[in-house]
Amino acid sequence: MTKAPKELLRSLFDAAVASAQPAVCVPPFLPNDVKGKLVVIGAGKASAAMARAVEDAYEGELEGLVVTRYGYGVPCEKIEILEAAHPVPDEAGLEASRRMMDYVSKLGADDTVLCLISGGGSALLPLPAPGISLEDKQAVNKELLACGATINEMNCVRRNLSQIKGGRLAAAAHPARIINLLISDVPGDDPVNIASGPTVQDTTTVYDALAIIERYGIALPEAAKAHLDRMKEEADAKGPSGAAPLSLEGVSIETHIVASPQRALEAAADVCAQEGIPAYILGDSIEGEASDVGVVFAGLSKQIVSHSQPFKAPCVLLSGGETTVTLKGKGRGGRNVEFLLSYAVTMGGAKNVYALAGDTDGVDGVEEIAGAICDPTTIERAWEKGISPSASLANNDGHGFFEALGDSVITGPTMTNVNDFRAILITEDGR
Repeated sequence: MTKAPKELLRSLFDAAVASAQPAVCVPPFLPNDVKGKLVVIGAGKASAAMARAVEDAYEGELEGLVVTRYGYGVPCEKIEILEAAHPVPDEAGLEASRRMMDYVSKLGADDTVLCLISGGGSALLPLPAPGISLEDKQAVNKELLACGATINEMNCVRRNLSQIKGGRLAAAAHPARIINLLISDVPGDDPVNIASGPTVQDTTTVYDALAIIERYGIALPEAAKAHLDRMKEEADAKGPSGAAPLSLEGVSIETHIVASPQRALEAAADVCAQEGIPAYILGDSIEGEASDVGVVFAGLSKQIVSHSQPFKAPCVLLSGGETTVTLKGKGRGGRNVEFLLSYAVTMGGAKNVYALAGDTDGVDGVEEIAGAICDPTTIERAWEKGISPSASLANNDGHGFFEALGDSVITGPTMTNVNDFRAILITEDGR
């Protein structure tokens, strides 16, 4: 190993992010058989960078409209770039959604819609169903973010309260052909859960959404509740097949996953190979409470240190996915620093063990901080500063904890998003 432990971990994270850059992953999927207009639309944290990649690589005429998170815009000449709020939607996102629906509804059968979708698109396309206000959508979003629901569950609820998600944008674009280029940030890479699937067939129903709301005790605004109740009544009246979602039968849709968590983990594993360290990818779709996942990974790390099982040190453990945090405290946190703090507390300062956890979009929670790094001295250094690691964890204050130690990972906007990235380096066993 030629690099210091923390330097190596950061290089793994950077390699994962680099593998999902739109300039690298978008051009191979551009169409070469467009008859009419090529219209580029998109939503997500990476959508503006994806649009720029299209402009740089596509040789024909094009036009378009894309919405991304504030601060994630990239200059384009032919594609209009709009910015809106994430993770809680705002008026700018609502207006962008309306404009996008109106834009595609005027296309003809010879036209092609190139749809650039990445993580964050759900909040950036907040066009609510009739009778539901933006304030209602904001309230639902806040409830979903705080209740501990998985991303797939959150997106199911969002689709059933939307005029644009769950394939409705694709329906508006018919009879134009649709080509989806997706950067996946969801466990399993299911297109319907990437930005809540505005241009793919929905596979969930109103019954699924209602079950999720009941499971987590989500308090819905009256208008949202009334809308779902109406949907349920209509589904009940139609019989066994009445809950079927909007059908996109007859709509020409072609979908490509151009970047994913698995490919990002493989890029990090390649860096490990260059350093002569075995890397083990433990999963690209790990979910669950972030603090619980931290405890499990610490248990695995202890087994490696103490018994060289199931792997021998030195080694690197890589994983991705999207954990959740059920908010109980009032600290500054995110799911990656929540995982890392739980991991560090459970490890208790074990020698020869280092870890990094970060969000590949550069934002963990609502902070402009990607994540953090811990090492064998993390717990000791915290106590020296008068900071209780366990109290910080109970207060969901991962960002406050690691920032005080100078161990935050700050990238700025990465212009991509392939979800959480975790790397654990064990340099030697403890036998």
